[in-house]
Amino acid sequence: MSSTLLEQTRAAHEEVERLERLVVRDLQTDPASNRDRLHQSHRVRHLIDRISATTTKLVEIYEDRDSARKDEIAVLGGQAGPGTTVFSVFYDRLKEIRDYHRRHQAWVVNDEDEFEQLLQEEPQVEFSGEEGSGRYLDLHELYNHYINLKFEDPIEYSAYLDGFPQVHKIPRKKKLTRKYKEYLGKLLEYVVYFFERTEPLQDLDRTFSKVTAEFEEEWANGKVLGWEREGQENGHVPAQNIMIDLDDYSTIEDLMSVGPENLKEALAVLGLKTGGTVQQRAERLFLTKHTPLEKMDRKHFAKNSRGSEPNGNVAAPEQAEGSKEIALMEAKIEKLCEMLQETILRTKENVEKKQALTFEEMEAEREEEEVQADTESDDEEQQIYNPLKLPMGWDGKPIPYWLYKLHGLGQEFKCEICGTHSYWGRRAYERHFKEWRHQHGMRRLGIPNTKNFNEITSIEEAKQLWERIQERQGVNKWRPDLEEEYEDREGNIYNKKTFTDLQRQGLI
Repeated sequence: MSSTLLEQTRAAHEEVERLERLVVRDLQTDPASNRDRLHQSHRVRHLIDRISATTTKLVEIYEDRDSARKDEIAVLGGQAGPGTTVFSVFYDRLKEIRDYHRRHQAWVVNDEDEFEQLLQEEPQVEFSGEEGSGRYLDLHELYNHYINLKFEDPIEYSAYLDGFPQVHKIPRKKKLTRKYKEYLGKLLEYVVYFFERTEPLQDLDRTFSKVTAEFEEEWANGKVLGWEREGQENGHVPAQNIMIDLDDYSTIEDLMSVGPENLKEALAVLGLKTGGTVQQRAERLFLTKHTPLEKMDRKHFAKNSRGSEPNGNVAAPEQAEGSKEIALMEAKIEKLCEMLQETILRTKENVEKKQALTFEEMEAEREEEEVQADTESDDEEQQIYNPLKLPMGWDGKPIPYWLYKLHGLGQEFKCEICGTHSYWGRRAYERHFKEWRHQHGMRRLGIPNTKNFNEITSIEEAKQLWERIQERQGVNKWRPDLEEEYEDREGNIYNKKTFTDLQRQGLI
């Protein structure tokens, strides 16, 4: 096989060039839908992976660790061994090349067809039903895991979608647990998996390398969000990162001036006992100035502290590394969530929309999405001439212009309660008062969506009308005759009407 090494090198270079041309041809095609864009991205990702694999083989050939390439070049240069002539070497070489092409003839013939088929294939990308072909995130399982951690009072799924990207806001004491680390690992794994399926052309390794580099610098300076007082360097816990620099204090009395709470927190970070008087805490912390943690007596450590082991050794470096690992995962999650910000917002809007729909409406919408996905996948359908941008009818063609004018579809109505959303035509405008977007807007204002508020699109007008309705119903009406209180000389309390009547009768 060594005699065909140069032929393999030539074929590998040719394959790389063809694959690069295929990538350019595919990217020059403008995808007609999001589904086509996703398939195009995965095709290009597959081609890039093949280029990388072939290039790796070429690098190994050029490194020539076994000197096979060097020997073959020497043979081509006419350097024949003892007992051989230049012509015998040439004919032996020619025979080997013919044998090589005879064995790989089928590959050479079908090579063009294979490369053309690569542009036509539709990669199979798996998405759950909740993910909607990559449009939304499916975090229900992770939401249940988060609720079971009991960090706070139970929250709704929509509220979890708002808060899960900001993991640094969780109290630090609750992060140093095995369950939280397990939850964080599953969250990072899912977000990475979702990102790789929806954005296959993004270089995630390079992004994580940049995040890690920035994280190491911030961690060394103690400026990582949520871990400002627990920055570790090389696995140790320096005093300046717990806000107490012991080099500034020469005696225990000077250290006592820091205060009991700061001393308690500094001791807790080191895994030492936090009880006792201010002087006892200061004495315990002052020991760490000249004595390493691993050489300190075990009696100074808390019983349930993760910093002490049964053999008396201190595991502060291990605990610091565990905190650093958790903080790095948080940094990666927040970076990915920043890149998926639009998807997260779209997911939340979809969840809020479903909460306002009935089961029949949800089923109808699902069927409509399936039909839309089938129709938009037809690439060969010619573009319809529609210069006036008229709405499409049931047959997929623009409706007549007279029908467009009859229904007033050129008239725009904006609703401030719906987030300044536009509705075209009187019919769509009247119908939107019963739809989920308007219902959600009224719910956020704390106003019931009744018939009294039809045709009301201004937030200020809706609030004023709701106040008038409440006053008419007597909810917020001030009634001084019954609610204003008066007190006589003996301390008896009366309302205004009773007090006035008794005063007129001379009884008070």
